[in-house]
Parts: sequence; C-alpha cells; structure tokens
Amino acid sequence: MLSLEMSLTSKIKSNPLLKKMAHWLLIPSGEHRPRLWVRLFINPFKHKRGRKSIIRSRTRLDVFPFSQFVLGDGSVIEDFGTINNGVGEVIIGHRTIIGLGNTIIGPVVIGDDVMLAQNIVLSGMNHGYQDVTIPPSRQKEIRKLITIGDAVWIGANSVITAGVTVGKHSVIGAGSVVTKDIPPFSVAIGNPAKVIKQYDELSGTWKKIDKSYK
Repeated sequence: MLSLEMSLTSKIKSNPLLKKMAHWLLIPSGEHRPRLWVRLFINPFKHKRGRKSIIRSRTRLDVFPFSQFVLGDGSVIEDFGTINNGVGEVIIGHRTIIGLGNTIIGPVVIGDDVMLAQNIVLSGMNHGYQDVTIPPSRQKEIRKLITIGDAVWIGANSVITAGVTVGKHSVIGAGSVVTKDIPPFSVAIGNPAKVIKQYDELSGTWKKIDKSYK
C-alpha cells in the first residue's frame, strides 16, 4: 500500500497538469491552507498526534497531507498560533509547549521538553529576491531545516531563522533574532543573537562568555 501511494505521488509530481489539479483539489486558489474536506477527512489519518497532546481550538492548523506533521505525547499548542507544513515537515517532540501566538513554518524539527513562550516565529522558508523583474513573493522558495534540541527554552517575541540549529538545553533570551547555530548548553540574547553564557561541566556552573554582559 505504501509503495502504491509513493508511486502515485511520484506520478503526480512529474506531471505538471496532474500536479496543478491535485494542488487545486487540496488548496483553494489564492490561499495557503487546506480545503475543509482535507482537514476533516485526510489529515486526521495522515498525521500523528501523541497521547494527551492538545491543540487549542483557536490555533490555525495549516497542515497538508503531502508533508509530515507530528505532535508528541503530552505536548501543547496554545491558542492564536499558526502551524504550516506546506513547504516542509513540522515535527514536535514529547512534553513540548508551543506558546500563545507562535508561528511555525516548516521544515522545523522541535525536540522533547521544549518551552516556546509567546509570539515566537520559526520559519524554515524564505523567498528568493535576486531577480529584480519578479516580486519576491513569486520567486523560488528556499527551504532550510530549523532544528530545536531537547529541553530548549525560547523567550517571547524571538525569531529563529531558516537553517538554524539551537542545541540541547540552551536558552534564547526574549526578543532575540537567531541567525546562526547556538551550541548546546548556552544562553544567547540579542539581534543578532550571540552566546553570553555556557555551562561548564567541570565546575557545574554557567560561565559568562561575553564579559560586557551584566
């Protein structure tokens, strides 16, 4: 059955007319969210939701059957957020909290026991802009995976840009814009975010990296 599904998907992707028809059946013209019948009759069987996971009723769940959406056991997506896997998978681990008003656009992988505060943006997608004869909105999509390690805490109003990895048990200060990888067991703040503290395993303490920080 799986091989048949993969063969059909491959056939549709390789035929421009079939691809256009499939796109119209799944997504209303001019919109970026699935049709009601897809949300009701396909997504519940296609995507994986763990035991005791919660998606609040006022979350905008723009997830499509052609890309993965996984929510782990005991994880919560709070109200007023948007989850979109249209251009890449969104995988959320166990016991993770996605706070009020978060926007997550795949490809994004979030680990276990992660805390995302309010109004955070994680977007693994960008648009090209190099061709000045075409608006950026119509230029090629650029997809780079965002990876958030286990036990990470991201403060309110932060932005994690495409391609970034935030290592295990790191903390991102509120209002930060993370444009480069953050090593595990680090504290990073600012725009662009920089590491100001790291955990020292020998002493068992968090030590300042940036001496100017108080």
